[in-house]
Amino acid sequence: MSDGEHQKITYLGKIDYRDKQVTFGIKENDRTKHTYIIGKSGMGKSTLLENLIIQDITGGEGVCVIDPHGALAETILHYIPESRIKDVVYFAPFDGDFPMGLNMLEKVSAEKRYLLANGMMSAFKKIFTDGDGKGTFSARMEYVLNNIILALLENEGQTLLGVNRMLFDKEYRKFIVSNVTDPTVKDFWVNEYANYTDKTAQELAPSIQNKIGQFVSNPLIRNIIGQKKTSFDIRKIMDEKKIFIANLSKGKVGEGNANLLGSLLITKIYLAAMSRADVDVYEAKNLPPCYFYVDEFQNFANESFASILSEARKYKLALTVAHQYIEQMTDEVRSAVFGNVGTMITFRIGATDAEIFEKEFAPKFVLDDFVNLSAYQIYLRLMIDGQGSQPFSARTLPSTERPVHSYEQAVIAYSRLEHAKQKFLVEDEIMEFYKPVPKVEKIKTEIPSPDVKFLKVNEYKNEQPSYPSKRNDSFKRFDAKKNNEERRYQTSPITRYDSPERKDEKQNIAHSSVDTAQAVVANSEPTTVVHKENNIEKNNRREEQKYIPEIEKKEIKIESVFDTVKQPVYKKEYVDKTVEQKPTPVFDDKPAMSLKEALEKALKDQKPITENVYQKKEVTDQEDINNGEVKDRKIKEDMQVSLPKKKEVPEDVLRKLIEE
Repeated sequence: MSDGEHQKITYLGKIDYRDKQVTFGIKENDRTKHTYIIGKSGMGKSTLLENLIIQDITGGEGVCVIDPHGALAETILHYIPESRIKDVVYFAPFDGDFPMGLNMLEKVSAEKRYLLANGMMSAFKKIFTDGDGKGTFSARMEYVLNNIILALLENEGQTLLGVNRMLFDKEYRKFIVSNVTDPTVKDFWVNEYANYTDKTAQELAPSIQNKIGQFVSNPLIRNIIGQKKTSFDIRKIMDEKKIFIANLSKGKVGEGNANLLGSLLITKIYLAAMSRADVDVYEAKNLPPCYFYVDEFQNFANESFASILSEARKYKLALTVAHQYIEQMTDEVRSAVFGNVGTMITFRIGATDAEIFEKEFAPKFVLDDFVNLSAYQIYLRLMIDGQGSQPFSARTLPSTERPVHSYEQAVIAYSRLEHAKQKFLVEDEIMEFYKPVPKVEKIKTEIPSPDVKFLKVNEYKNEQPSYPSKRNDSFKRFDAKKNNEERRYQTSPITRYDSPERKDEKQNIAHSSVDTAQAVVANSEPTTVVHKENNIEKNNRREEQKYIPEIEKKEIKIESVFDTVKQPVYKKEYVDKTVEQKPTPVFDDKPAMSLKEALEKALKDQKPITENVYQKKEVTDQEDINNGEVKDRKIKEDMQVSLPKKKEVPEDVLRKLIEE
């Protein structure tokens, strides 16, 4: 079986085939090429749309409907099955007690701002120049209004109510422009608009205010476009196969208001379809189609509508549009319709339109055939597996029988509960919007320069460490890499310097020569011992003193009585008062004796090992600086030394140490 045989078919009507009435339809993939319906009033267009929409709803498809008259939208509500009540968003602007929000400026990415602005400008331009045909919308007005919209788009929480406020509220305008980052938009407000003469400003501002004011002055429209958050997510409706029905009844909201809301909704739906481009190719194939119906679409057919017809197909937005005669379309929209629509259906049309369709459907049908069609009789050219068929005649299906149980009221009630706000809450939100904004003294026009301080910090980190000559600058500069390397080996002082993994560091600490070690004993100035305790070791000792109160400091060393052994240099350690401690020497290089060998030799030579008890001696700052490190004053006093007083260690203690 081919893929086409598995596709869902939406039925359009019946044809005569060998003396039988055969029902035919259009496949799912062919519907994404769009469908165009034209015909005079009362010929059956609404019935055809109704049948198509009901099939999609009962089939579980995603549907969007925009109806400027209201009759089609109200009819569809009766056909919503119970299982899909929660899927419906019923947008009715005339429902003043429960208005839904429609904020076109909400959360628009930088890449989509100009696209949205163009769509909105197309809608405004069509509305302001249509109607009685006397409306004017100059290029200068369009230019200013476009910059207003672009400026508002860069400020979070703004709505279309800010358009007029940008023109009459100077402080509000300063506040908005101060947050603009687009250089072109900012330059317009700071350098161009600010230099407009009073005459120019007086001509532009009232013209724009009058045109926008006719919408925002209507409380029904103001409570919709004045909400900061849109009450429904069109992208979610499309992706999750929900139902969106917009009842824009002209008799209840006014023709101009209906056209404005319809144009804004079409732009919103178009941008939602374009946002499907953010998924990869595999996910895009699995995205469900959304069937978008627009009755009397000429009311909303602006310049951006042509883009929808040409691009929406890529994102599985299938349009079905209907109207009465071709002259309702602009030349640009007309070219887009005839150039991009796959399926064309005509009911009875006038002679002027018949001349055009005679060329489209030649040689099968001629002008007289189009103007003499009966009700529900159609001529069409159907898209079949991506190819246009030969024109043929058919008869549309009758209206779908209305179900016994209608869930119309349940649909409206649930939609209000889920998506609408109460009127007084919306009015409070709008009153909040008109409160004064923070005052801006001056608008910055220059582009922010890089953070010089940050660059200096980065350069500073890459510098080599240096040792300052003043004590109060001792911790301002350091070598981060060396510091981190030392922290990996932070253990107790003795363990650290006896660790075999730290052999290189052990040699550095015990690098003093025998002469230097002997000078320590002879002159009572063991500078190598004093200056081998770095800052990290000091901090370790301080921390341990906090948690081990029963420990006192003693400096233990062996006399220089080992004539045949290199003089060892001992590390300061912490000695518990209650436990007898054994000194652990650190030898500066091989061949170095172990402690046991040294003790045995001392006993053999009958030379006693002495324990040094130090007295304090003042060490000057200059001596400290010459050693290459700056010590803390308190630590310095703890490490001051003087000549030792010798105390002999008994022979039995020596033997006991050797045995252990």
